Amino acid sequence: MNKQVETLPMGKKIIYALGQLGWSLGSFGVMNLLYYFYDSNSQGDGTRMFPLYIGSAAVLGIIASLSRVFDGITDPLIAGLSDRSGSKFGRRRIYMALGAFPFALISILIFLPPSASATINTAWLFVFTFLFYLFMTMYVTPFFALLSELGHTPNERLQLSTMISVTWAIGFMIGNGTYAIQGMLEGSGMQPVKAFQTVLIIFAIISTVLMYLPVLFIDENRYCEKRSSKEGSFKAVISAFKNRDFLFFTLSDLTYFLALTFIQTGISFYIIQLLELPKEMASTLMSVLFLMSFLFYVPVSLVAKRIGKKNLLIIGFYLFIFSWLFLSFWGLLPLSTTAQAFIAVIFAALPMAIFGILPNAIVADIAEADGRRTGNFKAAVYFGARTFMSKMGASVTLLIFPLLSHMGGTMDGAPTILGIRATTYAAMAFLILGLFLFLKYDEKSTLDLLESEPEGEPA
Repeated sequence: MNKQVETLPMGKKIIYALGQLGWSLGSFGVMNLLYYFYDSNSQGDGTRMFPLYIGSAAVLGIIASLSRVFDGITDPLIAGLSDRSGSKFGRRRIYMALGAFPFALISILIFLPPSASATINTAWLFVFTFLFYLFMTMYVTPFFALLSELGHTPNERLQLSTMISVTWAIGFMIGNGTYAIQGMLEGSGMQPVKAFQTVLIIFAIISTVLMYLPVLFIDENRYCEKRSSKEGSFKAVISAFKNRDFLFFTLSDLTYFLALTFIQTGISFYIIQLLELPKEMASTLMSVLFLMSFLFYVPVSLVAKRIGKKNLLIIGFYLFIFSWLFLSFWGLLPLSTTAQAFIAVIFAALPMAIFGILPNAIVADIAEADGRRTGNFKAAVYFGARTFMSKMGASVTLLIFPLLSHMGGTMDGAPTILGIRATTYAAMAFLILGLFLFLKYDEKSTLDLLESEPEGEPA
């Protein structure tokens, strides 16, 4: 390693991780609450919680799906620009600085439909959803690339991955507090729409401050090797997917994000319609889930060092499949609905910790190994290609969720019990496929290359 490059101190590692908390919180509304807000969510008594702003759930599904496809396409393009950037401010920080503020601002505008006209609101949602994902990519893809470059060894990269997993989970847990905070504001006399929008405005302000912390306080020139990629964006992406281990890993990762998006999109429906519990229970359950997963973060990191990241992630797949199997029986078991809800949370906590930590560390290792082998250090492209695949998975879920959830009913009505349960079966099927694909990833060859080649030296 270049002696002039310093090891990132713990204080800076915390600052880096806080950037993850910022974008996790800022993205929560668009990535998890679109259907809650725009799909005229039922309160359990047949009434609408929010007005019907757009034409139907099918329109929402198309917008959500196409925007995620666009998001996936821009990931490797912006990644390539970042990898080739010669900015003195830092090839990662310059894009993060440009993307953070509009990303947070648009996360609010998406939930401020301007008109009583469904056509105008649909156009508004279409435009700002696409812009949201563009600016989110400008921040997130370079941010992840820094993980590979700020961590100079596999253990350092695993530590950083663990830390940003913690802050991502904190952001997700705070975001799930939307339901409870909205309920509190409604209790003080605020209308549901205003209460919901107020929560997201608060989140956006906090998000903006946190996202700029690593931009302002982490100097790439001081803590990162001076590296670059000579490949154009398209060529770099193609060569990344020609890496067999990366290909099988990202295909398995795609199926995980399919299942994850089902739970993110459907949690309020599972709670309200399968268990017939109030919407606030979603906040309680998700908070308990992430608090419990925190208990596993350090053990997951330690066990991964001992038995290997691949072996532990395989265990995570099995546990996550079992969690979805249990969830598919919600409302049918001879237990109280509250007990069913908390049992599912207990089963899901460990796999959530495993999937929260290990994938980013695996991508960082693959990217570093490829850079040492070829001399082209394109960490952003690897993370961009990975997020492209994960967002393709999310876009598929967003497209098929309304189709499945309205099974046996109509697209302009409320989701059906049969349809909501069908989404749980789909999630399980995708995870089983993902496990099969992940078994083809050869972890040993990647780690052998990292141990045999000095940092910065192509093979």
